[in-house]
Amino acid sequence: EVQLVESGGGLVQAGGSLRLSCAASGFTFDDRAIGWFRQAPGKEREAVSCISPIDGSAWHADSVQGRFTISSDNAKNTVYLQMNSLKSEDTAVYYCAAGPNKKIVVVPEFVNYWGQGTQVTVSS
Repeated sequence: EVQLVESGGGLVQAGGSLRLSCAASGFTFDDRAIGWFRQAPGKEREAVSCISPIDGSAWHADSVQGRFTISSDNAKNTVYLQMNSLKSEDTAVYYCAAGPNKKIVVVPEFVNYWGQGTQVTVSS
């Protein structure tokens, strides 16, 4: 059974930092790109960052470029999202997602597996 278990969300002031973790199990970690999507109230789910663990190639949305960094610990089957300089517009539920293969996935419809989500709230 595939599982993606997120942790690390919470409430932080604008300008602060949080680190999200996604522990993956039930599949070969190197075989799938793993990413983070977010969904704010009343908005569509959008891709934030994605990494292909087999070679470490990564992608970040323009809105978080330079502030967020995605990384993976292949020994722990875990992907991290370090979020710095947080803004109120980063407030959303953040979901870990696994794609169908090693290629970076940025379209929600192409995601094969989702985590349960973790709330990130940035107060201004």
